[in-house]
Parts: sequence; C-alpha cells; structure tokens
Amino acid sequence: MELNGVEIEDTFAEAFPIKIARVLITGATKKWALVAAQEATGFGTSVIMCPAEAGIEKIINGDETPDGRPGAYIQICTFGFKALEEQLLKRLGQCVLTAPTAAMWNGLPNAEKQFDTGFKLKFFGDGFESEASIGGRKAYRIPMMQGDFIAEHSIGAQDGIAGGNFFIMADNQMAALAAAENAVDAIAQIEGTITPFPGGIVASGSKVGSINYAKFMKATTNEKYSPSIKDRIKDTNVPADVNAIYEIVINGLSTEAISKSMRAGIEAAVKVPGIKKISAGNYGGTLGPYKFNLKELF
Repeated sequence: MELNGVEIEDTFAEAFPIKIARVLITGATKKWALVAAQEATGFGTSVIMCPAEAGIEKIINGDETPDGRPGAYIQICTFGFKALEEQLLKRLGQCVLTAPTAAMWNGLPNAEKQFDTGFKLKFFGDGFESEASIGGRKAYRIPMMQGDFIAEHSIGAQDGIAGGNFFIMADNQMAALAAAENAVDAIAQIEGTITPFPGGIVASGSKVGSINYAKFMKATTNEKYSPSIKDRIKDTNVPADVNAIYEIVINGLSTEAISKSMRAGIEAAVKVPGIKKISAGNYGGTLGPYKFNLKELF
C-alpha cells in the first residue's frame, strides 16, 4: 500500500494498557498555561526510566474552561492508580501550584476513578484556604504571595493505552525531522492523545534490554532500525535509501483516539519530500494486547 507515493508497510504498532489522569491547567494567558503544563509533564517520556509518561494533549480557549481563561489539557500515565495518585500530587503541587497565575481543574470529571488531589493541595494554605464554587465545580482558594491559587477538589483517571506508534523513514535526517514535526502538529489537533517524547518525537527507538553488555540498561538501541550501521547488521530493517528514522509514540484515552491520531500523523508525514517508508514497532504481540495495523488505519 502507498500513501502519497510513500510505502505503508504491512505491519502493526503494539501498545499496552496504562492508567491515565487528565488535568486542565489554566493561566492568565496561553503562555502561562503552557509554562505550567510543560513543567508538570517534564521527565515524562517513557516509563522505562521515568516515573510517569506525560504530555500536553491540546490547548483550548477561555470559552471552554471553568474560569474563562485559556488552558491546556495534560495527561499523566503510570502502570497503577497508586503511582498515578503520587505523581499527580507531586507534579501538580510542585509544578502547577508554583507557576504564575496557574489553576488546576479536573480533565475527567465523569470518570469513575477520582483522586482528591486538590483537597490535599489545599493544605498548602495552612488553614487560610477557603472552599469555592467556580464554574459549577468544587474548588479551593489557596492564598499565596501572588494571590489565590485555584485547585479543583478532584482529578479523574481511567484505563488508557500507551505505545501506539509509527516510524518515519527518510533519505535524510532533516526530511525525517520535518515529517515528524508535521505529524506531531497534526496529532495535537486530535482530542484524547499525547505524544510524550521530546517535542513529540522519538530519536532513540529502542529494544528491551541489552544483547551485548550493560545489563543494567532496561532498553538499548534498536540496531535493526539504526541507519548508520545498516551495512553491519545482517537482518537490518533499514532500506538501502533510508538514512534517518524518527518514531512517533502516542498514548491515549481509547483505541479510537490513538487510531485517529496515528492516521492524522501519517497523513501529515508523507507530504514531506524525501519520505521513503512508514513502518511501526512491535514485539510480535508479546508487549501488549493492542495492535494497530497500519493499513487498517486507512
């Protein structure tokens, strides 16, 4: 199969279950909402070594928020709800409560699982905090040097999916990068998903463990997809005309959201000259129960 003249490999992306919390962060301006969102999602690329996977889902205007100010939805993902609750308290307490003009709101108010993160954070007020109803939501006003920090009582969480992905193969690095940037921009328009790696792009596509040394490494380079050594790898998966590969990893609230994001990202990527092939990463079905067949996306 081809899309815009680019081969779409007959393979699938393999994904696994994860727990996801969704938070809305608002600020006096879009800039300050994004500053708080970026801080709260830091060190959140991969659960291989990070305490959570996290990213910015989408940016919204004030007509869609409880306090009438611009905001950004973020997702924080861990393997269990206990770890997720801990990450919410740490990240929202240290990165959002401390950010100029920021406020935090429940991004999944109808979810069955609810954490009382805002209730816990109100104790930063040291007894001077007060309860409030804002936009029909139960929240707390926590007095601080800049004024009040607003925290909604609960933050919702649910079962989600991590690891949806696709590979962008190009004849040079800058073409691959431009295509990956296009893909991330397209995915950012889709509700319900995040791309947790730096700038949404994975430069370090990896495999589980080490085959040679460094047994302390949980993951090491995926030599079968490393263009600079393709002539040294007998069973390389790098085509002869490919000299750079970027991976896009997608986490989301549902299979539908991830499928939609993969499709939008691939469609945006193949518009760039120099793209030779689109593939995906899997472990033959041993990593997780979710399979996103590239051809079926279209």
